[in-house]
Amino acid sequence: MTLYRVRMVLARNDEFPEGSNAHGYDLVVPLDEAGKLDPVSWKNHTKDCIVHRFWANAEDRRGILRHSGKNWFIDYDTKTEGDEEPFFKLERHEVKIGEYLSVTEPDGDSHTFRVVTLEPYVKK
Repeated sequence: MTLYRVRMVLARNDEFPEGSNAHGYDLVVPLDEAGKLDPVSWKNHTKDCIVHRFWANAEDRRGILRHSGKNWFIDYDTKTEGDEEPFFKLERHEVKIGEYLSVTEPDGDSHTFRVVTLEPYVKK
């Protein structure tokens, strides 16, 4: 298992026909040899699995990657419920450059993102 830094940016949609590099996420995630999220390794690295959400004309948000059952989600405040952003069936997807992943915001809007960088995470 290795931790990886992943950047994913907004994929094409009605509002952004070409996608948008100004909307997305930087994440640190544990991946197995097949490129899938590794829940066992995640348990040993929960504090390292950080998330940075960047969105044009909005304040950046920082949170952590969480796992429960088969579900993966972003949690911006571990003391408050309802601010989580779940991934759509992330347990089934390989995380690799060019792959598309979907996140649902607390208001119910779902956005699709394209993985644009994937590199080993070096702790500073």
